[in-house]
Amino acid sequence: MRGGRESGNPADDQWSSRIALTVNGVGHDLTLDHRTTLLDALRERLGLTGSKKGCDHGQCGSCTVLLDGRRVKSCLILAVTLDGREVTTVEGLAGPDGLSPLQAAFVAHDAFQCGYCTPGQLCSARGMLDEVTRDWPSAVTGDLDGPVELTDDEVRERMSGNLCRCAAYPNIVTAIRAAAASR
Repeated sequence: MRGGRESGNPADDQWSSRIALTVNGVGHDLTLDHRTTLLDALRERLGLTGSKKGCDHGQCGSCTVLLDGRRVKSCLILAVTLDGREVTTVEGLAGPDGLSPLQAAFVAHDAFQCGYCTPGQLCSARGMLDEVTRDWPSAVTGDLDGPVELTDDEVRERMSGNLCRCAAYPNIVTAIRAAAASR
């Protein structure tokens, strides 16, 4: 982009690139400025405002999404590097019949107060539960050769990249463990 406008022909514009990105199961062809983060592309170009811009430095986790099934901080990734990749945002977690079991557990256990961090918490929790299913150890996993036991300490460690300024942590841990038990 030059002067805030696309040239109309990406090949003629040294400051932008065209990418194909699948978001929540829907394909998108986007022409993006090379400096555009995934978070900004999601919010400003695709209108998916569930992922939040908290710190813009990868420290708070409010922008967490799933990239090819793994959790990432979308404020740290340049969108033009993601051609052909698949992104899942909080808007894509629910199924056709309503909330996912994880989302329902967050509601049932009051795992939010103001709700600002909730989209990032949910995406991180979804990715974290998949890691546990694969028996990926964390810094607090006791037996590195055995299955991962989802204790409160394990959940807290794995979710430590997501801040909640309202301090709903105990309820978040309870909700995640409840969702894991229902899997």
